[in-house]
Amino acid sequence: MPLLQGNKVTKHFGGLAAVMDVDFNIEAGEIMGLIGPNGAGKTTLFNVITGVYSPTAGTVELKGEIISDLQPHAICRRGIGRTYQLVKPFNDMTALQNVMVGALFGGGLGSMERAREKATELLEFVGLSEKAGLLAKSLTLIERKKLELARALATEPELLLLDEVITGLNPTEMEETLALVKKVRDTGVSILMVEHIMKAVMGISDRVMVLHHGEKIAEGTPREVANDEKVIEAYLGEAYLF
Repeated sequence: MPLLQGNKVTKHFGGLAAVMDVDFNIEAGEIMGLIGPNGAGKTTLFNVITGVYSPTAGTVELKGEIISDLQPHAICRRGIGRTYQLVKPFNDMTALQNVMVGALFGGGLGSMERAREKATELLEFVGLSEKAGLLAKSLTLIERKKLELARALATEPELLLLDEVITGLNPTEMEETLALVKKVRDTGVSILMVEHIMKAVMGISDRVMVLHHGEKIAEGTPREVANDEKVIEAYLGEAYLF
């Protein structure tokens, strides 16, 4: 049984079909890349999976249980966490307090002491231990991205959705962040990531799914997808060279 499965997932906004009849599955322990042109439906699909939007048709299942009729907080507590393309920490709270929020309200840790312990552990995991007492607004972009990752991990997800986690970073920071993503996967967390930087997504993903105009046009290994004629025409422009 897949960890996550989408069955004919469709989302309309008025007369616009943002996502149309998309089938997908994510296996435990894998990294799946989600790519496509701007407006292809990637973030909409993220929002359907996490309960921000209810699907117009179709269902999303987590370990065989339909979750597409649940609210975002309920889906989070069942084991799906996410980050956002534009990081939005609680600016006037410390890094430690930001991660404690995830532990308390997403991870369901009932006591402040347990939440503090979890947050401290995760800040060390992402390399922000020395920044624990700093206000989030004082952190650099890569530090804020790490903070958002730690806060998402504090909800104790089995599946983590990453929305352009390396966008805006320099090459050294990108490599550091991708290594951290692999480190997360090595803890047993499956990952679905949206990314526009082909070198990154092709290098880290076990499988890649491609959306175009809301429809899935390809899925397979990075090499298979990179050489798919429909993907080349719709998105890549030319075959990606490994």
